[in-house]
Amino acid sequence: MPTDLTYLAADTDLHPLWQAIHDRLCAGTTPETLATVRVTDMNHAGVAQLRTWLDTTTRRRRRISAVAATGDTITVPVRDLLTALDLTPGQLITIVELAINAPIIDRSAKARTNAAHREQLWQYAADQLPGLPQLVTRMRTAGLGEDDTDIRTTIAALATVMKQLPLTPPAPLAKLAHDTVGDPHYFDLDRLAGKRLVAAIAEHTGQAVPARPDLVRALLAESGIVADRLSATVLLFNVNTTGDGPIDRRLRDSRTPVALTLLDLLQEPPILGAQVLTVVENPSVLEVAYLNGSAQPLACTSGQLRAVDHTLFRLAVHHGVHLRYAGDIDHAGQHIATIVADTYGAELIAMDADTAQQAQQRPPAVALTLATQADTPAIYQEHDVVLHRIFQ
Repeated sequence: MPTDLTYLAADTDLHPLWQAIHDRLCAGTTPETLATVRVTDMNHAGVAQLRTWLDTTTRRRRRISAVAATGDTITVPVRDLLTALDLTPGQLITIVELAINAPIIDRSAKARTNAAHREQLWQYAADQLPGLPQLVTRMRTAGLGEDDTDIRTTIAALATVMKQLPLTPPAPLAKLAHDTVGDPHYFDLDRLAGKRLVAAIAEHTGQAVPARPDLVRALLAESGIVADRLSATVLLFNVNTTGDGPIDRRLRDSRTPVALTLLDLLQEPPILGAQVLTVVENPSVLEVAYLNGSAQPLACTSGQLRAVDHTLFRLAVHHGVHLRYAGDIDHAGQHIATIVADTYGAELIAMDADTAQQAQQRPPAVALTLATQADTPAIYQEHDVVLHRIFQ
């Protein structure tokens, strides 16, 4: 290897130049067509060396340098540099690979290959999901990682499911996922594949994609897919019912809190009598009520708003029940309470500033420092002040 090439590559003052040229060549420019390159952060010694090589006698007389500078960026005429150093374009490749210690890989060629591959993928999606252009567009907009195996699996799985709709007889979501891809959790509704299944069915049936979990499950049920009817429960205690169905009788006859599933509320919905129903966030509140012999109608959502909880709220509103709602006085609790009040007209109780202030004045015997936002401490429903207001 010629000594002069090794010397040029090893000159640290010129390293920013070789890096800039390396980047351009990797971006797809050929050495033969590379006319100029912009270089940043080159030191004074490197700039002086380039001007020594490049500035002609005429330019020096005119005081115009061949190496133009703007701020910390210089523009170097690469062709003139090759001529001045008596180098070929092939030798330029050798210099920059030595200087950067990395081969020149044409990323533009790889980019073109990737682009073609992506086009093939989205054409595959369009072919497999011909009635779902909106879903395909959303998936395309979401982009891809290095590996498109997951998205291809999802496309194939959705295509398989859509051809079977509506399912007759109905099937659990987990069973459908197992039979489609071998994983019963594949279409879990908190996973991307599950969300895409919901979006696919909504578009297939000409509906908007629902946001509330009860509406999501209702949408799936219309197509014969049953989701989460048994896995989540809502607790009811001392709730007045006027019907003669099995759930009505369970609620009337039980002297302890009753756990009802979504299936219970959908298949055999109780007829709720006129009453004030207080819905709380934490099961421990119902424990307190039971242990103290309370006769107050209570329900518990377990700190979430799942499909079973929304269904209970809708049932209560349908039967003209006066709803009261109480949650922990923290950011999450206030957020849930706002949804319940705005969606179902519930009266919020034991969550106001006065309750919080009184509770803060009576801290636990050993105060644990837990803050929800900034210096605002969380007030939980187990606090005596909160419990008193719930049961009054």
